Amino acid sequence: MTPRRPRMPRHRFPASDAGQITAFVVVMMAALILLAGLVLDGGLTLSARERALGEAQEAARAGAQAINLAVYRKDGKLMLTPGQAVADARAYLADIGATGTASATANTVTVTVTIVQPMQILDAAGLREVTVHATATATPELGINGVLP
Repeated sequence: MTPRRPRMPRHRFPASDAGQITAFVVVMMAALILLAGLVLDGGLTLSARERALGEAQEAARAGAQAINLAVYRKDGKLMLTPGQAVADARAYLADIGATGTASATANTVTVTVTIVQPMQILDAAGLREVTVHATATATPELGINGVLP
C-alpha cells in the first residue's frame, strides 16, 4: 500500500476582502463608459457646432445678395435692402431645414443658427441634449477680389 499524501489546506481569503474585485470592475466600467460618452458625444457636439457655423455663413451670404439696385445704378454704392436680405437668409435656412434668426442693416447681414444635438451615451447619465449656436456676418462685395485659380 502506498502512503497517501497529506492534503494541503485550501487557502481562504479573509471575509473582509470578499467582493472587492467586483466593486473595482463596476467602477472602472462606469468610468470607461463615461469616457466613451465624452469622446463620442463631445465629437458630435463639435460637429454640430461646425455644421451650425457653415449654415449660418451660407445663409448670411444668401442674404448679402439682396443689393439695392436703384442705389447701385445711381451712385455705384453697394447697399442692401434689409428686408429682402433678411427674407433671403430666412428662406435659405428654411430650404435646408435649419433653425435660426437673421437681421440686416444697409451694409451687413447677420445670421444665428441654433442646433439641438441629442446625446447618444451621456443620455444615460442625465445629459439629454446640448444646444449649440453659431453666428456669421456677410457684407456685399463688388466683383471678385484676388487672383482666380
